[in-house]
Amino acid sequence: MPVIAVIGAQWGDEGKGKVVDMLAKKARVVVRFSGGDNAGHTVINPLGEFSLHLIPSGIFSSQTTCIIGNGVAINPTVLLKEIDQLNQRGVDTSQLIISDRAHLIMPYHILLDSLEEKWRGGQAIGTTGRGIGPAFADKVARLGIRAGELLDKEILRKQLRFILDYKNAILTKVHEVNPLSFDEVYRQYCQYGERLMPYIRETTEILETALHRDELILLEGAQGTLLDPDFGTYPYTTSSSPLAGEGSLGSGISGNKITGVLGVFKVYCTRVGSGPMPTELTDGTGDLIRETAHEYGTTTGRARRCGWFDAIAARFSNRINGFTRIAFTRLDILDTLPHLKICVGYQLDGKVIDFFPANIAALERCQPIYEELPGWQVPTTHIRQYQQLPPQARQYVERLAELTTCPISFICVGPEREQTIEVRPIL
Repeated sequence: MPVIAVIGAQWGDEGKGKVVDMLAKKARVVVRFSGGDNAGHTVINPLGEFSLHLIPSGIFSSQTTCIIGNGVAINPTVLLKEIDQLNQRGVDTSQLIISDRAHLIMPYHILLDSLEEKWRGGQAIGTTGRGIGPAFADKVARLGIRAGELLDKEILRKQLRFILDYKNAILTKVHEVNPLSFDEVYRQYCQYGERLMPYIRETTEILETALHRDELILLEGAQGTLLDPDFGTYPYTTSSSPLAGEGSLGSGISGNKITGVLGVFKVYCTRVGSGPMPTELTDGTGDLIRETAHEYGTTTGRARRCGWFDAIAARFSNRINGFTRIAFTRLDILDTLPHLKICVGYQLDGKVIDFFPANIAALERCQPIYEELPGWQVPTTHIRQYQQLPPQARQYVERLAELTTCPISFICVGPEREQTIEVRPIL
C-alpha cells in the first residue's frame, strides 16, 4: 500500500482533519508530522464533533496507530488535556504513540512568544501565542528538550538547569520580567513524564514494519503551504514546514517511500493573522462567506480573512509539493452566490504576472485579475455523486483543477464524513 501525505495547500484551515478522518479507515498508521497545538483540525463523524490540536485525526479508527512525529512541537499540558477529553467521550487513545524525538514546548517558550510579539509592535506576526516559534527556534539552536528526556529525570534535570539559566537571563535582562522557578518547571515536567511514559517510543521501527507489511500510511500535515517559512509569505509564516517534503523529515519515512501527495484546498481562500492575501474580500461577500462557513479559528477563535480562490497561489503550491491529487472542500458554502471569481493573474506595478512573488512588499502590491463564472444557487450538501452536481458547480471545480494543474480526487459538500463526493479513487 502507498504512503500518502495530506497537505494543506493554502494558508491552513482547508479541512485536512476531515480528509484524514475519512481516509483513516483504510490506514494502518497516521502520522502528524509538523506544527504544534497552534494547528486545529475539526473532525465531525458518527462519534460527534471534535477539535484536535496535536493528536492525529486518525484516532477515531480503532485499527489505526496514530503517531505524533518527531517534527511536532508538543505542549504536554495540551496533549494530556486532549487525551483526557477524548477518553471522556469514549474515544480509545491506546493506539497513540509519541516519537521520543519530538521536541517539547516549555513554559519559557510560551512566555517569550508573547513578549516577542509585544516587542514587534506594529510588525507583530499574529502568532497564536502558544510558544511554537520559540520552541522550533530552540530546536535549531540545539537548546531543545525532547519527549524522550521525560523518561530520564536526571538527564531532564541537567538539561533544564542549563537551558533555564540561559532563558531566565533573557527574561530578566532583556524583557525585564520575573524569572521562572527551576524547581517548579522540573517538578511539573517530571509529572508529565510519568503520565506520558506509556506513549513515548522510538517510532521509525513502527513505520518500517508497516512499510514492509505493505500497509497504508497517512502523513497528516498542519497549517498550509503558504505559511511555509521558506516558500510562504515570510515573515508572516509558521515555524515548521507544512510541505510534503517535511512529511519525510517529520516522520522518519524516507522520501522515496511517499507515493502520493493529496493537496487539500478550500474552493475559496482564508487566512488567519497578518500578512498579504491578494484575493481578500473586505466587503459583504467576504462577510457572507465567513458567517456561512463559520470561518473562525479552531485554536484561537479569531475571525478568518476570506477571499476568492487564488489560482496563482494554488499552482505555486502544487509546484513545491508535487500534488498527485487534490481535494476541494466547502463547495456548499458557495451555493447561494450568483457569481464566482477566480484569480488567474496578478497586476504588479502596471505589469501582469502569473507567479507568486517571494518579496513580501511586492505581494502586498499585487492586485488580482479575476475570471468570473456563474454560480449554481441550489443546495449541494445532499449530493454524493459527481454527475449530480449542478453543471455550474462542475464547471467551477473543473476550472480550479485545470488552473491548479492537478486532477480532483474528492469534493466535500459539508463538514461531516459522509458529505464527500469521490471523483476518482486516491488509492
